[in-house]
Amino acid sequence: MELGKVTALMKATALEIAILTGHLVLYPSGIVAERLSPAKPPAETPTPTPTTAATEPPAPPTPLAQGPRPVVLLHGFVDNRSVFVLLRRSLLRNGRDCVESLNYSPLTCDLRAAAELLGRRVDEVRARTGHEEVDIVGHSLGGLIARYYVQRLGGDTKVRTLVMLGTPHAGTRVAPLADAHPLVRQMRPDSEVLRELAGPAPGCRTRFVSFWSDLDQVMVPVETASLDHPDLLVHNVRVSGIGHLALPVHPTVAAGVREALDAGGPAVSGTREEGPGATSVA
Repeated sequence: MELGKVTALMKATALEIAILTGHLVLYPSGIVAERLSPAKPPAETPTPTPTTAATEPPAPPTPLAQGPRPVVLLHGFVDNRSVFVLLRRSLLRNGRDCVESLNYSPLTCDLRAAAELLGRRVDEVRARTGHEEVDIVGHSLGGLIARYYVQRLGGDTKVRTLVMLGTPHAGTRVAPLADAHPLVRQMRPDSEVLRELAGPAPGCRTRFVSFWSDLDQVMVPVETASLDHPDLLVHNVRVSGIGHLALPVHPTVAAGVREALDAGGPAVSGTREEGPGATSVA
């Protein structure tokens, strides 16, 4: 291995250890469910007077809610919402006034069950905020759960943009001894869940943005976190110089996530976003 690659790997490993240490300190604070954002009152529509009603054309329907879409954050395997402390702060400071996290139980044994739970949370957020759509950011397994919800459970009508950070779209071969856990088996190459996700998804409306790192030691091979599907609107972003745990923490990635969410216009069926999409943070 070249000296430069060794140095980069050592730096990334040291950063991973530092992030893991900090995350272990914060982990207990993320076990309890967060306080939800208050419901927004519906916009008032002025009552027309008899004169204006007779002379003016009817006003177009008022949208359910104004402003940026709510963002739902979904953590990875054996984790909780504390992993998103910095990303959540970044989103709130840059114009997103509703950012919420979903904790699914560490005892969850089926990715599909977690996807159904996510669907209920999305519906609850939409009803409470008045927005027709939300955005989702998922780290690792969280991205896979969100993708299953969007592709297989009809979530594409409710999710405008899905951002995934270090998600094993084609399965990861890391830690073979961890196969005792059903969720880990579902993240293996050629698992039943991954075969479902690889199947046709015609007309899927959601826009997918997948961040993958060339030094991610949890994604084996690293390219598994790059999404390739003929029916999906996909933009892959290659990140250099950091590992798996740094993806939801690093400020450069946070800036990329904000850009991806802000660019989340209506998806156009049958189109794909390609290109280098490389971001170096070394």
